[in-house]
Amino acid sequence: MAEERIKVNYKPLWKLLIDRDISKGDLRRNTKIAASTFTKMMNNENVSLDVLVRICVVLNCGLDDIVEIEK
Repeated sequence: MAEERIKVNYKPLWKLLIDRDISKGDLRRNTKIAASTFTKMMNNENVSLDVLVRICVVLNCGLDDIVEIEK
């Protein structure tokens, strides 16, 4: 049985930033996310749950507001 690959994308996060007129740089500074981690997010790579929670706290939103799961 082949293992199904699950991907994440951060399109909802980028849209939320646009809707709230927040730059990616401001988000990175306010959440103290490393530049390399932010690059991973821009490339739709997995990041730690801690990073996602920090973003949710700063933006006052839920995980489903910033991440989509694709099969």
